[in-house]
Amino acid sequence: MAKAAIKERSDERVLQAAARLFRDQGFAATSLRDIAKAAGMLPGSLHYRYASKEDILSALMERAIDRLIEGVLSASATGADPLERLRLAMLAHLKILLSGEDSVYVLLYDWRSLSPAAERAIAKHRCRYEQFADELLAQAAAFAPLKPGVDLYLLRQFGFGAANWVAQWYDPKGPYTPEAIADAFFLYLSMGTLNIRGG
Repeated sequence: MAKAAIKERSDERVLQAAARLFRDQGFAATSLRDIAKAAGMLPGSLHYRYASKEDILSALMERAIDRLIEGVLSASATGADPLERLRLAMLAHLKILLSGEDSVYVLLYDWRSLSPAAERAIAKHRCRYEQFADELLAQAAAFAPLKPGVDLYLLRQFGFGAANWVAQWYDPKGPYTPEAIADAFFLYLSMGTLNIRGG
């Protein structure tokens, strides 16, 4: 097996182990030794790949952002028009948030564990996703006129805030599926901001 493939598999083991531990017992309570043990490697081997626990946390957050970008891009590309692409993007975003993946959980809840420098680095990475969301909103606004006074930047901020909060209250055994939540979210968004009926 090529060295690159071996390294990729080792990194995957480390990140999966770290994400599970960060989620189960918290970032502060998890040591590099804990991560190495869970990943089935020696602490020295782990340190060779990641200089610090924060480096692992940053890698996990980048991975979750990449997954969001990939999933939302893929889903929205199938839409027939800008409004449908926006709806599909919202659904994909919610499905990924509610997938139960540990790295996504870490992305949502472990921001305070980052140093200011690491947080700035992750914010730059996250900016790619935000720019894509801004493009989707702008295309939808051009397709269906906005009501007067709607600020697309604030709309995106409110939208992300509301969507991300779903991870707090969603109950997989409850009456709402991710699809139903996404459809309702899109309905409220469009009724409140898009002048679809000319009213």
